[in-house]
Amino acid sequence: MDYKEQYAFWLQDDYFDESTKEELRSIKDNEAEIEDRFYKDLEFGTGGLRGVIGAGTNRMNIYTVRKATQGLANYIASQNAKEKGVAIAYDSRRMSPEFADETALCLCANGIKAYVFPSLRPTPELSYAVRKLGCTAGVVVTASHNPPEYNGYKVYWEDGAQITYPKDVDIVAAARAVTDYHDVKTMSKEEAIAKHLYNVIGEEIDDSYMEELKKQIIHPEIIREMADEIKIVYTPFHGTGNLPVRRILKELGFKHVYVVKEQELPDPDFTTLEYPNPEDPKAYVLALKLAKEVDADVILATDPDADRLGIYAKDTATGEYVPFTGNMSGMLIAEYILREKKKMGTLPANGALVKSIVTTNLADALAKDYGLKLIKVLTGFKYIGEQIKLFEETHEHEYVFGLEESYGCLVGTHARDKDAVVAVMCLCEVAAWCKKQGITVWDQMQTIYKEHGFYMEGIHTLTLKGIEGAEKIKAIMEKFRNDPPKQFGDLKTLVLRDMQKDAVTDFATGQVTPTGLPKSNVLYFELENDSWCCLRPSGTEPKLKFYMGIRGENLEDARAKLQRLTDALISMI
Repeated sequence: MDYKEQYAFWLQDDYFDESTKEELRSIKDNEAEIEDRFYKDLEFGTGGLRGVIGAGTNRMNIYTVRKATQGLANYIASQNAKEKGVAIAYDSRRMSPEFADETALCLCANGIKAYVFPSLRPTPELSYAVRKLGCTAGVVVTASHNPPEYNGYKVYWEDGAQITYPKDVDIVAAARAVTDYHDVKTMSKEEAIAKHLYNVIGEEIDDSYMEELKKQIIHPEIIREMADEIKIVYTPFHGTGNLPVRRILKELGFKHVYVVKEQELPDPDFTTLEYPNPEDPKAYVLALKLAKEVDADVILATDPDADRLGIYAKDTATGEYVPFTGNMSGMLIAEYILREKKKMGTLPANGALVKSIVTTNLADALAKDYGLKLIKVLTGFKYIGEQIKLFEETHEHEYVFGLEESYGCLVGTHARDKDAVVAVMCLCEVAAWCKKQGITVWDQMQTIYKEHGFYMEGIHTLTLKGIEGAEKIKAIMEKFRNDPPKQFGDLKTLVLRDMQKDAVTDFATGQVTPTGLPKSNVLYFELENDSWCCLRPSGTEPKLKFYMGIRGENLEDARAKLQRLTDALISMI
């Protein structure tokens, strides 16, 4: 059916409820809106669903969620894995509780037990719960840091990581094979509970998750010593981090944690924020105001599903608060862990540091300086989680730390996804250590740069919405793929890594070798002077992302080099 036929079907068929039809009738004179809602099915990608909430095949609603879940149920049945059940969590967004229940009741109708958190929980706790409960799979209803009109649905497998190849391809195929909404099963919640198929997850999972986090603390004695001196401002951005973050810091003994009251409680409209993203400087206005009032040492922010951490720290020289990128905060935590474990003799001889390909090369330098194996994976924390599973199977390496540039890292292996709750905890330990040394977290970041190299990274994003936008993104990628630039400004291109073609092309010799990574629509240009640039369409938003990194002689030189590379790239788009 074309989009007009799909629109008519949703208006006429008894399967769809009256409120859905009323919403669709309200756009009957808006041809462009009808087309955008129905020109395709909301794509069930390798990470699940994500889209704007509303009626239509290209929207997040109870019908598209239910249909996707039927595909997941069919796949679970094909693997003879129904008996272990599926864990389900959700965040503070619009329709999140409803989508979680629709997911659970579809699974229950297919004879699969659902274990559902009774209220909002962080994404990393869902990752933990899948393994703790021994489930076949997990689902978390969240759109992470997207704007408030979005929601989403991420799928995890029994190892606690988001699905990876080949399961991701097979589950996507199973979801796409469900074409008739009438084939989708569901049942009432009352019946599901009576049949012991719908189960509520108890507080014991919260408690054991907290205990796992505490195992990652290296120097509890430093926290106890400095707990009354250090001041922390925290904002959960109206999301899931509020209770677990405050709980873990309180139980560790931190006494002065100031929460941004205006952003403390769940709010699906994110009223105080333009964009609930730790990467957005505008999101910190209220936190910065509070920090100045209480003279805080650090400002910490978690995104709505509490898997990303953003920080500001005081600059001793100016007294102002300085923002950290995800690369910087990740390296701050990693350097502390590696340094202190080496001192204590607990750094594993076969340790590995895992990063995504668009993450800072400071990670490479740090791994080399501490004798760790550096492993690069595709963008997406699921690939880091996949490495943890591989290490457990082969014992070739021991996981020490993993991070990606988009404000996500994981300390420990309790979860298999980025965890902002454990990141907050570890960052506060670093801050306590710095306080004991008479320095700030920003001072310590400067020390890391001086010891390991002044690496600096940036990102330029093009937002191109709708059908036309998707075509433009495709055209730009093809331009760079088919006619790769020989130079980016004053930096010569050395190597092109085309992940889609699985080809590494050396520009000097013309030699082509495999990438060694799964196929993905990513172009990575290695440039001279330890610089690089990478192009990647977002898998969750209508965006084309340009990542870049350089190495400078000092911070001023690094900033200047990064600006030149950014300007050169923009001029080529």
